[in-house]
Amino acid sequence: MSSLDVVVLGLSITSAWGNGHATTYRSLVRGLRERGHRVLFLERDVPWYGNNCDLPEPPWCELGIYRELDELRDRYAASVREADLVIVGSYVPDGIALGEWVNQVARGVTAFYDIDTPVTAAALAEGRCTYLDLALAVRFDLYLSFAGGGMLRRLHDELGVDALPLYCSVDPEAHRPLPCGVEYDLGYLGTYARDRQPALDSLMLAAADAYPELRFAVFGPGYPPQTEWPDNVHREEHLSPQEHARFYCSQRYTLNLTRADMVRAGHSPSVRLFEAAACGVPIISDYWTGLEDYFRIGEEIFVALDGADTLRYLLELPESERLTTGQRARQRVLAQHTGAHRALELEQYFADAAGGRLLRRSRSGAPVAGSPT
Repeated sequence: MSSLDVVVLGLSITSAWGNGHATTYRSLVRGLRERGHRVLFLERDVPWYGNNCDLPEPPWCELGIYRELDELRDRYAASVREADLVIVGSYVPDGIALGEWVNQVARGVTAFYDIDTPVTAAALAEGRCTYLDLALAVRFDLYLSFAGGGMLRRLHDELGVDALPLYCSVDPEAHRPLPCGVEYDLGYLGTYARDRQPALDSLMLAAADAYPELRFAVFGPGYPPQTEWPDNVHREEHLSPQEHARFYCSQRYTLNLTRADMVRAGHSPSVRLFEAAACGVPIISDYWTGLEDYFRIGEEIFVALDGADTLRYLLELPESERLTTGQRARQRVLAQHTGAHRALELEQYFADAAGGRLLRRSRSGAPVAGSPT
């Protein structure tokens, strides 16, 4: 495929503070750039990301920061109009107005990349989604979903959206095994979420209370000030993405926890899951339908239902089995879930969509950008 001009309007690529979008975009954009495509990433200037910026100049794309929609329209209309592919991400501020403008202006293929699919689907069904509505969802040429399986059928049957899976991915250069000493028996990296807290309480904090000789860590923002942490749990508010790999590699095991909407939907792997696996760190996870499609349970990942399961892995599993499981997970991610894999998948989706768009527009005599080669 010849080089494409791609415009991405996403939540953030410059700051990973309190979100998993940034590392997902970084991995995908790097994969596209290495495939020879040109990417312009457009990001809304908001204080919580601007004040916690860990990648002010992404090396794989041109970056455009805008303050309001009027500024976006004035400065970047030509780029959006002439691009081969324009991607609008979930949770973008003023997402509905922005998405309507993109579909009015763009001559190439338009796509909605839903990095929050189960949350989006629930909000759409209840009429409370702030960044997408049903009328807009079906106007995009592509609806790309980070959740697969039954979630795709639900989007079609309940919402009339034909979605394609484009899972999150990992950059193997940024996430890899590092030679650092073990500081924690079990660590967790994640922003506070009320619906995820019961699993943290059950799978980690209960184990920490029961076995004070073990060392635990929780890194991430947003936890209520009144949260009581056991004495053997080390707590940090934020960790920059550049330190993620070192944090993972400082653990004997890492914990993966899933939002309630994602658990109900199934087939919703998180970027943190792939990051930890790429570092070769054994993962203890809660269970959700479809987890076994991404990792073989008991061979590439461990599942815990309560704190007793967690302690069994921490205290009883042979060291050789622990290390082998982490290496198997790493091999799985490198074979299937890197940014390079996602870039290839996106190319194919684009070619199929552009072909259909060419056929439709040729019948009407309208010009079209982004024809496949």
